[in-house]
Amino acid sequence: MRNTRALAATGAAVAVLGVAAPAAVADGGRVPNPSNIVALPSVIARGGQLTITVDGCPNGGTATSNAFQRTHLTPVHGANDTAKGTATINNDARPGSYDITVHCSGRSLTRPAAFTVIGGVRGGIGGSSTTGATPADMAIGGSLVAAAVVGSGVFWMRRRAEKRI
Repeated sequence: MRNTRALAATGAAVAVLGVAAPAAVADGGRVPNPSNIVALPSVIARGGQLTITVDGCPNGGTATSNAFQRTHLTPVHGANDTAKGTATINNDARPGSYDITVHCSGRSLTRPAAFTVIGGVRGGIGGSSTTGATPADMAIGGSLVAAAVVGSGVFWMRRRAEKRI
């Protein structure tokens, strides 16, 4: 009884492999289908370089987005059906998330929210993104200076009174 079940299970496994083997051999003439779009880094500043990698794109292709110009993808040697390209984010790109659409071998694939653009930091002014001091900054700074003057005056008056005794 046990031998019969084992023989039946082995026969079913051989039948499944027998059906799958011709499909695997026939897959050699398939049309590539782009998949797995990866954008690194996933968070980038305006003007930065974005690396795009796509699987299922053995002959290369193009990548497009609203944040960068059309970028060519070239096949990666030694990697099966993978293509790679580098895009430069536009300096006038608005902060937010962006999609990437890849076109390979007559087929296209879009990855929504593939990367996020952040506002650039203005170098040389300590990372500040505003011009000059705001009214709140002035109020806080003035209050600190006034507190320092009053505190110094009180301290000096107390020291002066101690010397007279």
